[in-house]
Amino acid sequence: MIPKLKKRDSDLIRDKGKLRRIALGQQGLLKQAAFGRGKGAVAKAVEQLGYVQIDTISVVERAHHHVLRSRVPNYRPGFLDQLQREGKVFEHWYHAAAYLPMRDYRFALRKMQAFKNREIGWERSSDHQLMTRILDRVRMDGPLKSRDFEDDRSSRAGWWDWKPAKRALEQLFIEGELMIIGRDGFQKTYDLPERALPPDVATEVPDLREYAAYLVRNTLRSHGFATQKSFTHLQPGAPLRQAVAEALADGVDQGRLKRLQTRDGSLWWADAELLERRAPPAPAAVRILSPFDNAVILRHRVNALFDFDYQIECYVKAEQRRFGYFCLPLLYRDRIVGRMDCKAHRASGELNIKQLHIERNVDEGFFAAFASAAADFANFNGCPEVTLSRCHPASLKPAVAAGLI
Repeated sequence: MIPKLKKRDSDLIRDKGKLRRIALGQQGLLKQAAFGRGKGAVAKAVEQLGYVQIDTISVVERAHHHVLRSRVPNYRPGFLDQLQREGKVFEHWYHAAAYLPMRDYRFALRKMQAFKNREIGWERSSDHQLMTRILDRVRMDGPLKSRDFEDDRSSRAGWWDWKPAKRALEQLFIEGELMIIGRDGFQKTYDLPERALPPDVATEVPDLREYAAYLVRNTLRSHGFATQKSFTHLQPGAPLRQAVAEALADGVDQGRLKRLQTRDGSLWWADAELLERRAPPAPAAVRILSPFDNAVILRHRVNALFDFDYQIECYVKAEQRRFGYFCLPLLYRDRIVGRMDCKAHRASGELNIKQLHIERNVDEGFFAAFASAAADFANFNGCPEVTLSRCHPASLKPAVAAGLI
């Protein structure tokens, strides 16, 4: 059974600002270059975060690149591609498709087993003969791109039909029979794990207790503290939840973790050593975050820590949207103060802010900080110009527009 907890056994946290700064510091969002610069800094960022979610929405630069650019000032998409080809990061599933540090490969093996054993729902291929033929072809011909299977559909001699082949490739990947070793645009390159993995990578499948400890370690390293459900976010199974609860209880008993209670009564588990340190200061800077950024992906956490109700609305019917299709949270100092819906028109070189919502009182320093962040974000998206269509409240539009390029 999951250990029963009494709220009086927890320390009451009165300074939510300190918690925010601890969390943002662990996320690498309080310093301009917390991990340094260049490809090595990208590897450090992925290791600290534990995963970087992959997403295909491209109204602005895709989420995985955006997340890393928020932490590595001179980030280029080519850095991530190079790290993947060098075997420093790999693609698989965390709570969604993600890049993960290669040091954690053995923990992904447990997820691969779960897919294979149908413990996790997946649109499966029923054509096992096709999957065997795909594996044989990769084994004989070496690494192959997804288009190598697509192109044969127009050949009389070809036996590939792209839709079944695509599903089979995806299943072989998600079950760990194939690895993605690189990308050329949207084209994935597949190879066998035994050829692709670095020789020093551990490949022993962790047991349940080890996997639970990994989730706790990963979450605390990247966030500093979390609610119990955060440790198993979209991770299936009551046995895993039980194992995580036991790992948390053990951590408290050993003094490595502290149990916290916020004023609203919610319970959090924190790295005890981090709590003893002085929280880092929050600079007078604006960060334009991706909706899939690790710092904001857990909506209940954002609500509790930042008193900010955030929902990505690209999955909401257009007539029901309040803020816009793809709103990006705006972090100023240690608070989320608003959101903006924007689109990068790369052909014309314009980043258009369709709607800017400023939802907290901000000081005069915000406007210069936002202008600087918007210009930097536009440059990252290949747009030398920033335009503003609508601002809420409208009374702030002149102050915002005055600083935009």
